[in-house]
Amino acid sequence: MTTTPQLRLTQPIDADPAAVWAVLTDIGAAASTLSGVDSVEVLTEGPYAVGTTWRETRSVLGMRATEEMEVIEADEPRSTVVVARSGDVLYRTQFRLEPTERGTDLTMTFGAAMPERHGLRRYLGAALSSLGLRAAQKAMEKDLQDIAIAAARR
Repeated sequence: MTTTPQLRLTQPIDADPAAVWAVLTDIGAAASTLSGVDSVEVLTEGPYAVGTTWRETRSVLGMRATEEMEVIEADEPRSTVVVARSGDVLYRTQFRLEPTERGTDLTMTFGAAMPERHGLRRYLGAALSSLGLRAAQKAMEKDLQDIAIAAARR
């Protein structure tokens, strides 16, 4: 398996970590909180925890994509890790919440792992990966802004 370069973005939020955590982990409200999410179907019952799964549909680069997401780590209200598999690619997103004097710094780290590619597939994969990373960065920036707005309203 090879890993793509990781994206790491931090958003200062004028809300305490508990309020940010509440927004971040309210999966049922994600489609109304995150402007980049078209719909969400929660697949498990109960509070946000390891094992929570849902299907999330987004429009990316003019295409709709639905991925099944799963929480693999949850340390309230400090951090959580969510993974999604698309074919033979594993996507991993980590959120870290750090208290600050004015509220919370929310850091999102995103990366992917995929099988080693060879020949033409390797070069095509690199080109598509670069395009995908730019699209992912824009989506991450918007998600973080949307979370900041929702948490500051609480």
